[in-house]
Amino acid sequence: MTGTACGPTKHSIGLALIVALVIGAGLPTTAPAQTDDATRVFNAPMDRVWTVARSTLIGRGWEIEKEDPEGGWIRTTARKVEGEEYGVYAKGTRMRVRLVLKALDPTRTQVTVERRVWKQERILWIDKEEDVPATDRQAEKQLLDAISAAI
Repeated sequence: MTGTACGPTKHSIGLALIVALVIGAGLPTTAPAQTDDATRVFNAPMDRVWTVARSTLIGRGWEIEKEDPEGGWIRTTARKVEGEEYGVYAKGTRMRVRLVLKALDPTRTQVTVERRVWKQERILWIDKEEDVPATDRQAEKQLLDAISAAI
């Protein structure tokens, strides 16, 4: 039996296929993160961003209520935005921030700021809460800017 030789066209197609596979293997497999005023991607590893985010919250007067490094989130205690507080009676608006950190790869970390704003009325030990929709993302943007400046 005689073998068949590849013509120049088949050889070029095979070479182009190999080059495409090699180039494709070097590209990231995840789509770039969608960013808005509440989300930002930092060119730093997760450990570094976690430390900076935590210290930024504390430096801006927030108290950490709960955190989960494995799950990638930090939640602050509620902060009074406006209103009055008289021991057993309180009425006003409060706010809490939750940071969600996600490692996109070993050198990039995505941070999302989730802010909850609500009206609260407390009489004795009974709380009545009503969520208030956030009209702007200024608080989220300022927090992400502060984290960015520290990294």
